[in-house]
Amino acid sequence: MFFTRAREQGDAPFLWRKTGGQWQPLSWNEVARQVASLAAALKAQGLRPGDPVMLVSENRPEFCIADLAIMAAGCVTVPTYTTNTTRDHQHILTDSGARAVIVSTAKLAQALMPAVVRSQASFVIGMEPLRGAQGTCACHLWSDLIAAHPADVEACAAAQAAQRSDLACIIYTSGTGGAPRGVMQHHGAILVNCEGAGKVVAEDFGWGEEVFLSFLPLSHAYEHSGGQFMPMLLGGQIYYSEGLEKLASNIEEARPTIMVVVPRLFEVLRTRVIKSIEKQGKFPAYLLSQALRIASKEQAGKGSILDAPMKLLLSRTLIPKIRARFGGRMKALVSGGAPLNPDVGLFFDAMGLTLLQGYGQTEAGPVISCNRPSAGIAMDTVGPPLDGVEVKIAEDGEILVRGELVMHGYWRNPAESERVLKDGWLHTGDIGEFDAKGRIRITDRKKDLIVNDKGDNVSPQKVEGMLTLQPEIGQAMVHGDRRPHLVGLIVPDAEWTREWTEAKGVAVAQAAADPAYMAALRAAVDRVNDDLSVIERVRRFILADEPFTIENEQMTPSMKIRRHVIRKVYAERLDALYKG
Repeated sequence: MFFTRAREQGDAPFLWRKTGGQWQPLSWNEVARQVASLAAALKAQGLRPGDPVMLVSENRPEFCIADLAIMAAGCVTVPTYTTNTTRDHQHILTDSGARAVIVSTAKLAQALMPAVVRSQASFVIGMEPLRGAQGTCACHLWSDLIAAHPADVEACAAAQAAQRSDLACIIYTSGTGGAPRGVMQHHGAILVNCEGAGKVVAEDFGWGEEVFLSFLPLSHAYEHSGGQFMPMLLGGQIYYSEGLEKLASNIEEARPTIMVVVPRLFEVLRTRVIKSIEKQGKFPAYLLSQALRIASKEQAGKGSILDAPMKLLLSRTLIPKIRARFGGRMKALVSGGAPLNPDVGLFFDAMGLTLLQGYGQTEAGPVISCNRPSAGIAMDTVGPPLDGVEVKIAEDGEILVRGELVMHGYWRNPAESERVLKDGWLHTGDIGEFDAKGRIRITDRKKDLIVNDKGDNVSPQKVEGMLTLQPEIGQAMVHGDRRPHLVGLIVPDAEWTREWTEAKGVAVAQAAADPAYMAALRAAVDRVNDDLSVIERVRRFILADEPFTIENEQMTPSMKIRRHVIRKVYAERLDALYKG
């Protein structure tokens, strides 16, 4: 697919990075030359077809080039998170049996190299010089290997012999519990995902010059397929974001047509937009409330001609300004990786931005379904299955998936493979249903369901999603399995806390001891409780000692909270909420 697109696109820009304050492109031809050179270098170093090669890099053009070169050499990519500890790297190196490692920077090599020297890997390639790593094992510099193996693009393309059923990569799921497992994704799983998603773009938005902004970790299956290989299929361009702090400016500069993002980021962007509008005064805030009111009515199928004048005013005032902040040509923002709160989707819809919630798993390519305008967008669903995807609901409500997108199993883990793959169906562990229009509605994870002491099932993700939409609350986890009611663990929103303490003349470090501060948080929880059933309400809560982060292992790299880790840290304090 890549070599075909490179022949078609030639010297057109493909991969963009920001250097010295300016966006610089690499053409399709240049990327193809580097892929062919690096593939030849890997073979010259003794790698054979089927050998796993570990790839440790932030999002940058070299990630894409390395990924393609590994596959072009007949090897198997093992992409890993840049946030991994030495222990994480050791597990993946040992489990995958990686013969070689490609790493981007000396900083990332610090946690990696101690694991490499204790592994079977025979050499390391640094995209940049690996200061201090020499002497620990055979190290090669990316640019030296490229220079030493002049490209023969046509020969490299002609030598491709992989079939769709052959293993393309082993992606280790970050997992909300236990050690990561290696998902065996074959070429066909990625291709059928790209074909299905590409069809949504072509049929619902019109296939044009597509521009993607790559932000989510490329080691995550969602970005790997949706943010790297789908742009390739569409002959699009990829801009590599400079990170969360510069994401807003990168969006305005790159002016993407499609972005794939996780719900947590949409929640952050929503909060920032709302705050900026409210700071502009009463009239912009009034326009925002009207936009949300109209969008809510239309979502419920209760749109009115009486709202036409207000819609016209919004289309000439508020909405163009918001769209400009997203580059001005955004066709769709695609949300996946975790459940999206419908209120967040409604907000973006009200701002004139099309937000499509999708659903999937690493074990399924990873995209199973996606909302699309032609099927009618319903914010409480994840849309109909993609082309080539079969979905059925088991008797206990579990979502089962079949098709070329389903993995061939977990790497070197037949017991787990047999547990989730039965008679060709992937047992997702998610609970769901079809609505009247054939769209999938996720109700919860099987293993995440809280069952109280009366046997009632409660969806923690629903409650947590509603809590984190409150301006006072940054993160939340609810607890209550086999208990009479729910209690909560809350991370107050840092910006709200700063503004509150400044207004009250209280030091941030002392805020938690201030009854008024706790009362404000209680009021936020109570607002949520007003919209919940009796069994879903959070009766009491405590504050977390620190935010849930990847670094403290309380959050996965794909921004899901690790409940078992958090519960272990706060078990005594959460249990104490049921006493007295």
